[in-house]
Amino acid sequence: MKALADANVAFDCFEASDRVGGNWVFGNKNGMSSAYEGLYINTSRDRMQYADYPMPKSYPDFPHHTQIAAYFNDYVDHFGLRRRISFETEVLHADLVHEGENRGKWRVRVRDKGGAWERVYDGILVANGHHWDPLWPEPAYPGTFDGTQLHAHHYRSKDTLRGKRVLVVGMGNSAMDIAVEASEVGAKSFLAARRGAYVIPKYIFGKPLDQHVTTARIPWSVRRRAMEVIHHLVVGDMERYGLPKPDHRFGDAHPTVSSRILDRLVHGAITPKPNVAELLGKQVRFADGSVEDVDVIIWCTGYKVTFPFFDPTLVSAPNNDLPLFKRVFHPSLPGLMFLGLLQPIGAVMPLAEAQGKWIAKYLRHEYELPPPAEMRRTMDEERERMFARYVKSKRHTMEVDFDDYLLDLEHEIRRGKRRSAHRRGDHHAT
Repeated sequence: MKALADANVAFDCFEASDRVGGNWVFGNKNGMSSAYEGLYINTSRDRMQYADYPMPKSYPDFPHHTQIAAYFNDYVDHFGLRRRISFETEVLHADLVHEGENRGKWRVRVRDKGGAWERVYDGILVANGHHWDPLWPEPAYPGTFDGTQLHAHHYRSKDTLRGKRVLVVGMGNSAMDIAVEASEVGAKSFLAARRGAYVIPKYIFGKPLDQHVTTARIPWSVRRRAMEVIHHLVVGDMERYGLPKPDHRFGDAHPTVSSRILDRLVHGAITPKPNVAELLGKQVRFADGSVEDVDVIIWCTGYKVTFPFFDPTLVSAPNNDLPLFKRVFHPSLPGLMFLGLLQPIGAVMPLAEAQGKWIAKYLRHEYELPPPAEMRRTMDEERERMFARYVKSKRHTMEVDFDDYLLDLEHEIRRGKRRSAHRRGDHHAT
């Protein structure tokens, strides 16, 4: 919205909730927030903020979710964007028009307090997030469980775990947080790992973890080796904490960031376990044959990438995979763009900000996409590199490195400006 407004591009913004902030609004009335009471960010303030509106210096390096939600609200008001948002307006359906005077445009049907209505647009920008539709274990674990089961998406407060024997399944960021909270109030806290992961503390050598080695101009192999050495010096082998050894090199899976989980593990407040083997009523058997009494299972097993307003035959992401040009432009559906549909090694906000400015240039005809064949070739090469590097799972289908992505986008915008200038006959443009 900020980029389009700056570029004088006409737009409508539909927001299903009654406020901005999305995932960072605890108890969001749209039901799509995965925030819990004790949630703090795991990327530092300075690497998460928008370039044109820094976070307050009074914020800690790793703010609480309430501070992030307040920041988004302040941003909207600072730039006068609130009046341009249609709140409590749900997008019901979006489809390409195939005939008539609007052929090639997008028909969007929405519903607000007054009922349903539709409008036709030249293009649509999808920014519905990818951490709101719970992915449960696939396939489900054998057996049945008589206690309480919930996905991390529905977890809200550690108070619900007081006095309970809690099993947290997963090795991602939410799993670490929830296991720590369970250990503070529960009778027993178990952490079951489906696969190994490198756990990184939020501070390394007195600085936030994401403020070390922050340039894409150093080759990835050099940056990786530097971080491997740092991790070995600061944390050591994961097996020392009772966690499984990762089956991949550092940086080949999305990082797990937590300063508290290792402390709780070494003090015995959390009992590490291998993967679940079978559910046994009020007990759980693990891959090593051990059996534990469990009252609550919290599945921290990720999310599905879904678009409920598209016909799946038109747009879908089977196995969470939706190929896009530079994670924004759909290669075969003109006018369809996505914002924030990527999983960065770092924060998504500055990348979405850069994407917004890029899209504004495209809509202003200051940037031109490459020819379809070149676009496809570029996508294929990037996907080949991504799938060769990252662990094969539904979590690693749209990974990007924060600094590398921004630099690559900068280069692509320059190329697109030259293409646009060449088409207009302006050979002196840069």
